[in-house]
Amino acid sequence: MSLFWRIFSLNAVGLVAATALLLGPVTVSTPVLPHEALILLAGLVALLAGNAVVLRLGLTPLRRLGRAMATADLLRPGARPEVAGPSEAAELIATYNTMLDRLQAERAAGAARALHAQERERHRVARELHDEVGQTLTAVLLQLKRVADQVPGELRAEVTLSQEATRAGLDEIRRIARRLRPGVLEELGLASALRALATEFDHHGLAVRHDVPGDLPPLTPEAELVLYRVAQEGLTNTARHSSADHAGITLRKLPGAVELLVRDNGTGVGDAPEGAGISGMRERALLLGAGLSVAPGPDGGTDVRLRVPTATGGR
Repeated sequence: MSLFWRIFSLNAVGLVAATALLLGPVTVSTPVLPHEALILLAGLVALLAGNAVVLRLGLTPLRRLGRAMATADLLRPGARPEVAGPSEAAELIATYNTMLDRLQAERAAGAARALHAQERERHRVARELHDEVGQTLTAVLLQLKRVADQVPGELRAEVTLSQEATRAGLDEIRRIARRLRPGVLEELGLASALRALATEFDHHGLAVRHDVPGDLPPLTPEAELVLYRVAQEGLTNTARHSSADHAGITLRKLPGAVELLVRDNGTGVGDAPEGAGISGMRERALLLGAGLSVAPGPDGGTDVRLRVPTATGGR
């Protein structure tokens, strides 16, 4: 029953009952006697109390809807408010749930297009770095080697320093190209790519332990890329912001899912707002219907946990 008919019916019953009593044996004296005033007052209080109860019950679903709307986050899919209460409130809650589902679907589709475009751009930049800048620096390095064999001894040390600087720049460009386009992921699979990622960060002052089995369930290339990018972003945040010296990557099989855990011993997330890195991880998780949580670890630090359903299909 709608809220209107609930309130109307209650008031109609009260007024009809009062009219029937006044037209029947009940009379009201003039002036009103004390016991008659008490009866009228009791009837008025009962009518007001009934209205209050009906309004309270009818507006409770709307208050619940208001709290759900205030805490809604398209990057954190959660439970929907229950469709209950009077017909107007139930219809409003059902419409809100439908709207939220549509917004999340549209956001996921938009994020998918943006992330796919980002991956294509990363591949293009990595290819240009490797093919053009890398080849140019390699040619410069070879030319410096020929120069080093011909210059006098007092200048050879400076040429050697130039060689080392060029070689370091070439190695850095190759490292950036590998991070932009994880070729090992495409060629050797997710397990080898995660082990290589742990080794790469291990060479930059962060001791990274990895526990990645080789017998993983079949995953789509999109799922493998999301797992790799989340692990990469988690380790990048650890190296830049957490002041940690140890981290770990764990990948394990669960019933119907694969779970990735990136754990460090740093300062933790605290009350700091989520930055672009964590938002990007949530966007990627939404593409697969995966669950992502960023929470304090059991012994301090931060746990980044991603659970990807294996129902997304195999290669």
